[in-house]
Amino acid sequence: MSEPKLYSPRWTDGMTGSGLRLAASGLLPASWFRPPIPEAGARHRTEAFPSLEIVTHCWQYARMLVYQLSSFINHPPTTLRLTVTVFYAESDSATVELLAFIAQHDVPNVTWNWQPLPEGQLFRRGIGRNRAALASQADWVWMTDCDIVFHANCLDSLAAQLQGRNDILVYPRQERTTPMLPEDSSLLQKGQACHLVEIDPAEFDLHERDRAKGAFQIIHGDIARAIGYCNDLRIYQTPADHWCKCYEDRAFRWLVGTQGTPLEIEGVYQIRHIEKGRYRKGAVSAKIRSKIRHMQE
Repeated sequence: MSEPKLYSPRWTDGMTGSGLRLAASGLLPASWFRPPIPEAGARHRTEAFPSLEIVTHCWQYARMLVYQLSSFINHPPTTLRLTVTVFYAESDSATVELLAFIAQHDVPNVTWNWQPLPEGQLFRRGIGRNRAALASQADWVWMTDCDIVFHANCLDSLAAQLQGRNDILVYPRQERTTPMLPEDSSLLQKGQACHLVEIDPAEFDLHERDRAKGAFQIIHGDIARAIGYCNDLRIYQTPADHWCKCYEDRAFRWLVGTQGTPLEIEGVYQIRHIEKGRYRKGAVSAKIRSKIRHMQE
């Protein structure tokens, strides 16, 4: 029996976040919630000098974002064309100042693309990711977070790994992370001012990844343009009055039907931190999250 054709942009209007998370566990077919995915034969295979768009969001995280943006200047790609897209709010003065400083740097093979959003739209990460996915002209789109650093040979090793590929979704097999850093750590303090910064790789430990989760989703451009990023999961495209917990990456993997293909990508670093500046200051939920992160560490 053929699968019922229930897909409609209005199909999820009444579904709650918990309902969608339940659906994404495999309870319902993903094809009910998105347009058709381009078949493998219709997706282009990466050739020499591919284009990549890296998409990140920043809300009160300029002290982290400065490391990411500095890494594109300190370690620019030589074998791919890079567009760096940052979604931010104009009310976040530290991030606005940082972006203005970075924009003064002309870097070979790198294009800066700053995208201001109203706070309510910024607080729902799926909105910016979806806009970037639908509009991107790149061969691949890397959905990341502003605490990820693209260090030496990261982008060039990615370009080499992508040659001849047309996977739906890929991700780095390994990353290097710091311990959970307190707010007064020297690394975070160094990121408070507008200047180029550099990490010390010796402060990071190697970890394996098992799926394209969160900040490590590298999507084939044809897929991004065809279905967006949770484009028709209405709750993930609805503005919010505070930064929302990010469940949409799991929903996206469900929509595309894969956990991703691991690739050997060098120089992927993550700065882990206890205080989550994007959440409401003093809120009970923020205090609970901080305690959990302390316990995890």
